[in-house]
Amino acid sequence: MKRQYIALTLLSPVACGLAKGTEATGKKSEAGNRELPNVIIIYADDLGYGDLQCYGARNVQTPNVDRLASEGIRFTNAHAVAATSTPSRYSLLTGEYAWRRPGTDVAAGNAAMIIKPGQFTMADMFKSAGYATAAIGKWHLGLGDKTGEQDWNAPLPAALGDLGFDYHYIMAATADRVPCVFIENGMVADYDPSAPIEVSYQKNFPGEPTGKDNPELLYNLRPSHGHDMSIVNGISRIGYMKGGGKALWKDENIADSIVVHAVDFIREHKDRPFFMYFATNDIHVPRFPHERFRGKNLMGLRGDAIVQFDWSVGRILDALDRFGLAENTLVILSSDNGPVVDDGYDDRAEELLGGHSPSGPWRGNKYSAFEGGTAVPAIVRWPAGIKKTGDSDILMSQIDWMASLGSLIGARIPKGSAPDSWNRLGNLLGTDDSDRPWVVEFSSNHVLSVRTKEWKYIEPNDGPAMITWGPKIETGNSSVPQLYEMSEVDEKENVSSEYPEKLFELQTLLRKVVRDGSQKSFE
Repeated sequence: MKRQYIALTLLSPVACGLAKGTEATGKKSEAGNRELPNVIIIYADDLGYGDLQCYGARNVQTPNVDRLASEGIRFTNAHAVAATSTPSRYSLLTGEYAWRRPGTDVAAGNAAMIIKPGQFTMADMFKSAGYATAAIGKWHLGLGDKTGEQDWNAPLPAALGDLGFDYHYIMAATADRVPCVFIENGMVADYDPSAPIEVSYQKNFPGEPTGKDNPELLYNLRPSHGHDMSIVNGISRIGYMKGGGKALWKDENIADSIVVHAVDFIREHKDRPFFMYFATNDIHVPRFPHERFRGKNLMGLRGDAIVQFDWSVGRILDALDRFGLAENTLVILSSDNGPVVDDGYDDRAEELLGGHSPSGPWRGNKYSAFEGGTAVPAIVRWPAGIKKTGDSDILMSQIDWMASLGSLIGARIPKGSAPDSWNRLGNLLGTDDSDRPWVVEFSSNHVLSVRTKEWKYIEPNDGPAMITWGPKIETGNSSVPQLYEMSEVDEKENVSSEYPEKLFELQTLLRKVVRDGSQKSFE
């Protein structure tokens, strides 16, 4: 069920030494001739470019994230790969554009593993270099080997141990989807044998209440659209679930739960290099933060959820300080896609914005082909390795983080793996201020865009101009090619007819990237 992935033929000299059992402490990184750093990726969910104080947020304070930015590099032109969760996460952890791989759209809670055990992942890469590895928090990339056939009452036949993670404590999907339980090392955490778990995305179980039929049971949150199936913790969800008992989470405790497990992992591995993928849920619906974060700003539950996220960041930073690890730990903070305000629950998020712009200056939001769908905050701190702090406006994509971090630790990536990831380590560390030549963006309805520093091309699509199933969000769809000058960040004026040569250039580039299956030939 679990693979032991250490292929010595693929390891760097540094990693070979570690694999033979030598002490990790004192080993040097090939990039920079210093001790191998710990690496933590803090990956927020639905956190917009404009949702943090250090990115100009109104009505909310984020002192811990601001501290991280003041001690590192704040990137102002960084992009998630996609405008939705699952494809962005897939791309980050595999170095492959999700649009190349069928079945990487937003996953149901009972989806089979989308990253297959045979794929080389970021966790595999770190593990091959001698790191302890962990995934904690939101997963949303499927579990088990067959969709809809998981037995949640027994060890799963395929889980994150098969993807290079030594330890995991995760949500199977996300908070608005069943099953509403944590999975720890391939099994339901705190499993309650008196309440066996059943999950279906096809039909309800006899006698089980739903948000649609039993609104009187929704004592915590009610849906604004969709999200009206099984009820857990007074909140209705997507999908149907029965059982769970003591294993069911309480939404207000999710942040505390994942923070405790993250800090425990840091403590237990403080004497050897570790990699932790720490993925939060706070800002994703249903937003139901702990009572101690309520009323901290003017924006209601969404604002309180941002405060809770900032608290989580602070606890991670405090742990690094307490264990003497801050100096040689590389922390990357970012988001999986742009923001969404009303995404299915009646939490008054739209009416309480009070002038706050979740996507900052960008047009569009989550799901959209416009920049607000993929333009995200990105902050990198590594006191031992980053000597020049401040802001950077280089064009950056999360697709490159796998190859870049692999270069940092001296790992060797097997041929054919991470096919779309470039080594842009100098961008992350502030030693190279050259822009990535272009990035490819992916909207929720599969529209592809090419973004350079100066231009953006969106391919034609005949879909509707606005999302039709709930959120008030522009899709970016147009039946004609769109070309924008990105000196005007609002993407209002389509200049394709004025610059036909540039339009053709970007259309040709996108066609070659899609056709050739790997972008490395265009680097």
